[in-house]
Amino acid sequence: MVVANSSSPSDSINNNCFPCSNDTMSLSNLSNNSIIDAQKGDPLAFGSYWKQMSDECTVVIKGWELMSYYSDSSNMCWFMLPELRDEIERLHHLVGNAVTKDKYIVVGNGSSQLFQAALFAVSPSDVSDHPINVVVTAPYYSEYKNAINVLHSRMFRWAGDAALYDENKPYIEVVTSPNNPDGTLRVPMVNSLAEGKLIHDLAYYWPQYTPINYEAGHDIMLFTFSKCTGHAGSRIGWAIVKDIAVAKKMATFVQSSTMGVSKESQTRAAKIIAVICDGYQNFKSNESELFFEYSKRLMRERWEKFRGAIEQSMVFNVTKYPRAHCNFTNEISETYPSFAWLKCEEGIENSHHCLRKLNICGREGERFGVDSKYVRISMLGIDDEFNEMVKRLSNAKKE
Repeated sequence: MVVANSSSPSDSINNNCFPCSNDTMSLSNLSNNSIIDAQKGDPLAFGSYWKQMSDECTVVIKGWELMSYYSDSSNMCWFMLPELRDEIERLHHLVGNAVTKDKYIVVGNGSSQLFQAALFAVSPSDVSDHPINVVVTAPYYSEYKNAINVLHSRMFRWAGDAALYDENKPYIEVVTSPNNPDGTLRVPMVNSLAEGKLIHDLAYYWPQYTPINYEAGHDIMLFTFSKCTGHAGSRIGWAIVKDIAVAKKMATFVQSSTMGVSKESQTRAAKIIAVICDGYQNFKSNESELFFEYSKRLMRERWEKFRGAIEQSMVFNVTKYPRAHCNFTNEISETYPSFAWLKCEEGIENSHHCLRKLNICGREGERFGVDSKYVRISMLGIDDEFNEMVKRLSNAKKE
């Protein structure tokens, strides 16, 4: 199950939207009757860049290599390859989005697994009849609730909207920033005198999506390879943790549930992150475009097309974001989230139904803790699907 600030392929099937089996799909396969599955978060938009960088990113693994469970027995996260740890630290130093000095890194099978590991690590160890409450401010990522409930844990339980939490009991608050689904920056919202623990899900805190305006140094920070580079299939995520005891418990969770993380995936992730960092370190001319410049330009162009279509349709409106200084690019920048959070205009009650009339499948607002006037659609699909979606949206009319 994909659970932490991403999208599960099974959701497409449950909503009668069927994702393509291939990584690409030509426009010739799309017709006016084709359903565009824009509710999933499959980040294929950056595929063209990585195709151009194919040779630099190639990894060769010989049959006798990477056979052991163990990667680094001297590290509390003994299944993490040292080269992946080094490249993660290098990447965050380059971007300036998170502090890694004097902190501990735990690798997981996507940030999905690490979300559950973090809940396990900060929950009270003495299991009682009163599990600790887990809250997130609405609209919240739709799979958090499922990720908690599927475990049937006696340690923690789903307790809903953080903004409404008024119990005088210990709690865990998940802060997703930038937020999925609406792309806004978030801070803790619980107003309670009770003892609380924080988990920061920073999956989208990368310069192609939002201005990098501070170097995050929170106690527990979750990141994912899939949203940074687009390589969702590798299933690599990492947590940056302040307290070694918490980091050890998170590593124990990963060990107990999957006996570590694939070394093949770690090797690929380390190589691709190194290619990104090497590009900036060795950059000497304007002949080639570096990854974050490419991905930000792509997101900007898509959002310009998308906003134009929404304005033309007069059926939906979309969140507007303030401009801010980005420390990474050293310029004033806009926000270009990976999802568009739509609200239908007055007189229309259900945004999801409006999209379905256009043969576009979005994810309903109710799954994010709000009402049916809202719907989330992905901005990260392949070019042909995105362009067809924009075309359909521009032709949407009130009935």
